[in-house]
Amino acid sequence: MTDESPTGDDTPDPFKMFGGMGFLGDMMKAMGSQGPLNWDIATQFASLGALGDTPDPQPDPSVRFAYGDLARVADMHVRDVSGLDTNVGGRVTEILTTTRSAWARRTLQDFRPLFTDLATSLSQRDTDTDDDPMTAMMASLSGLMAPAMVGMTVGGMVGALAQRAFGQYDFPLPRADTSELLLVPSTIEQFATDWSLSVDDVRMWVLVHELTSHAVLNTAAVHDGITALVRRHVSLFKPDSRAVMDALSGVDATSSDAMEHIQKVFSDPTLILGAVRSNAQEELAPLLDAHVSAVLSYIDHVVDEATQRVLGTGHTVAEAIRRRRLDAGKDTVFVERLLGLHLTRQQLDRGTDFIRGVIERAGAHAPAQMIENVGNLPTPSELEAPGLWLARLEIQ
Repeated sequence: MTDESPTGDDTPDPFKMFGGMGFLGDMMKAMGSQGPLNWDIATQFASLGALGDTPDPQPDPSVRFAYGDLARVADMHVRDVSGLDTNVGGRVTEILTTTRSAWARRTLQDFRPLFTDLATSLSQRDTDTDDDPMTAMMASLSGLMAPAMVGMTVGGMVGALAQRAFGQYDFPLPRADTSELLLVPSTIEQFATDWSLSVDDVRMWVLVHELTSHAVLNTAAVHDGITALVRRHVSLFKPDSRAVMDALSGVDATSSDAMEHIQKVFSDPTLILGAVRSNAQEELAPLLDAHVSAVLSYIDHVVDEATQRVLGTGHTVAEAIRRRRLDAGKDTVFVERLLGLHLTRQQLDRGTDFIRGVIERAGAHAPAQMIENVGNLPTPSELEAPGLWLARLEIQ
């Protein structure tokens, strides 16, 4: 047996480092045995992250029936306000009540192609090691551990989202199965309790939001526009295997905040993965931001109109939920950084101003033309000047 690297070059083989260490060597090999993303690890971390510190009970069948009754009313108003068919592709939409952990596992599976694209992008090896054997070995070791690291990161991310999710469109992208809507009753009801709101009112708001999102996000315009851009974004990461070492190189060990700095470095998943935003992603960002802002703000507009019909004007549910959305925390920020979905207050305000400007100039039904085909989605300049968008589409 020779000591050559399995890569056929002089790059140090990390398997040699652990090969004589029994279980550890076997574990290192297993960590990289499922391609660019270890799905077993991702699933475990998603389920554990979703559980958190609170119970995750199975919904009572009576709760599902209650949602079904409310859904018929919500569906009628969403159709009337938006003019869209909530039965996407002619398939009757079924309301499914589920647990947080089941939501996490389903979300992980539904977006497997997207997360695989992300993992493949992050698995690209940095061949510029400055001829330093130790740096080369660490880069090789990083590549070996990457499937497990990405699995932990993606799984943990989905698990964290599951702790807050009301329904499937808290992750604002279309899913493969267009016949179902997943809801998490325990989270919805806990939110109603925490904010002293009527449970039925919150349930109605969530149903209107989910049905509207279901109809809007599953249009060809969004799929060929936003979803295609998100997949392109995740494929354009430029991994930097030395990112952690570079971040730590400036730490002054004698400083009182040295440990805080080190903890901050190792708590940043994008840094651990070496997920450095590339120039190509920077160029793509304005268009993706414009599309996302406009579409999500259009969903908010339809939800506001439909819920006012049912719950009355000036209702506190919408305001409470929007505050919650803008206080999503670092886990949601991490999702945004990886997927390029910048759901900040500023971005959503830009989209709201665009929708309002379109309606003022051309009427309440004009924004719906935005999602008729991918070419109708606004450009960054049109998002700032709705009149430009109306002129391009010849809407009066």
